[in-house]
Amino acid sequence: MATANAPRSARTTAGKPSAGDAGTPRLLAGGNPQIPKGEGDAPVQAWIAAIPDWKQGAARQLDALIVAAVPGVRKAVKWNSPLYAAREDGWFLSMHCYARYIKVAFFRGRSLSPIPPEASKSQDTRYLHVFKDVPLDEKQFTRWVKQASRLPGERM
Repeated sequence: MATANAPRSARTTAGKPSAGDAGTPRLLAGGNPQIPKGEGDAPVQAWIAAIPDWKQGAARQLDALIVAAVPGVRKAVKWNSPLYAAREDGWFLSMHCYARYIKVAFFRGRSLSPIPPEASKSQDTRYLHVFKDVPLDEKQFTRWVKQASRLPGERM
């Protein structure tokens, strides 16, 4: 058993998901992958590939719908979450994994019609929670993505 005075590498991480192999992203609380910051599709695909269970397929579906809805969409990973932008003026959407769902954030969600269902502490942001056993309304999601991509982006 590791002690508080043991070197960090010798301490146990009971209850915390960790990388099995070198190069495998560590999973943070709720199963969100810890991915280094990066621009482009590759870091986003690495984030998706590291998601556990059913959420990986759901994130792949969301990413494909975003790419189809917004030709030339810009992608990046920051703060362990993928971000999407239509222009250079900022980001319109992000995703983050939690234990029971994927949270899709529309940064100007209060301007979308209809307004996405989940409120935020930020007045403008609205969320869509994607659950395992609830089919995604692809048509509505695509409408939101198209609307959001035409609004001013969030600077981060």
